[in-house]
Amino acid sequence: MEEKLDFSLPGKKQKTSLIPKISVVLLLILIGLALANLLIKHSNRAPLSDDIDRPFTAEQVKELASKLAERNLYDRAAKAWQDYLSFAKVPDTAHAKILFQIGTLLEKAGLYPEAIEYYYRSEITAKLAELEPQINTHIKDCFERLGKFSALRYELMDRTSFKKSGVAGGKVVAEIGAEKITEADLDALIESTVDNQLAPVTAFMTPDQLNEQKKKILENFKSPSAKQQFLESWLVKEILYRQALEEKLPEEPQVRSMLEDLSRSALSQQLMNKELADKINITETDLRTYYEVNKDKFVEPAKKEDPNSIERQKSFDEARQDVITALLSQKRRDVQADFIKQMMDKYNVVVHTSALEGTEKSEPEK
Repeated sequence: MEEKLDFSLPGKKQKTSLIPKISVVLLLILIGLALANLLIKHSNRAPLSDDIDRPFTAEQVKELASKLAERNLYDRAAKAWQDYLSFAKVPDTAHAKILFQIGTLLEKAGLYPEAIEYYYRSEITAKLAELEPQINTHIKDCFERLGKFSALRYELMDRTSFKKSGVAGGKVVAEIGAEKITEADLDALIESTVDNQLAPVTAFMTPDQLNEQKKKILENFKSPSAKQQFLESWLVKEILYRQALEEKLPEEPQVRSMLEDLSRSALSQQLMNKELADKINITETDLRTYYEVNKDKFVEPAKKEDPNSIERQKSFDEARQDVITALLSQKRRDVQADFIKQMMDKYNVVVHTSALEGTEKSEPEK
């Protein structure tokens, strides 16, 4: 068999190239170096949170407190001083002075209960003669601002009494079983009752007017006989209330319905009072303007028993209280009407007046 010749050219042998492999290795090395460099730089820097939350020195905190107070940020300044005392070691004398300063800042911020606490803390920490009269005055002012007149009375008694035989107001005036009711408890109950009586008009008075009215009412309970009468009335209500709870009266359907109705009335009234307090803001200019426009309403009539007496126009100062009452009444009506309309719209209230018209059906003929 004849053998065929192969005239095709032999193929070139493919050489294995090292360049791609070297490139990949070099690239990986470069990436590794870059990451290592980045980690080294990052490790040399403090964390960002450490930069932000780095604690101040004691002097820096004092500087912060001063700056906040200068900008009338009294509550924040008080907080800064509190932070200062939490880690700074100061002698009792200096500590007491700082506590007093915190009290004044809280008082300026209108945080009267907190201010009273820090005045107490100050005098407990160290008795300082130069601070004593100031603390007495500030505590008195705070209790007055709070309208806590019974507490103020006993505070003043404690601070001015020469006989330190016991805490003022600690005398027991009544007992219910093992429970003791002290004179201070009784005064607090009376004051709470007066507060509840004044609640409906709170929105229409300035704090000073409200406190003045409260003082007048409290005058009626100063005599021992008035206090005894109030105490006996309160004790009767209290023991009946406790017996009602013992008999589980609030669980009865009729009583529960009554309580729900009372709750609705109280809450709706409180909401309206809050709205009125938020919306009604009467200035001195408002009062004088109302007086000038309505002068004819503030006239003192002639006295019938005096034939020579004539009608007299009251001055603004004479009619001031009447002007306040009249303007408040007007603003109350306006705010109340607007708020009720707003609530009606919010809850999609529709009154079908036609359905309420008289539609008596005639009785069928016999």
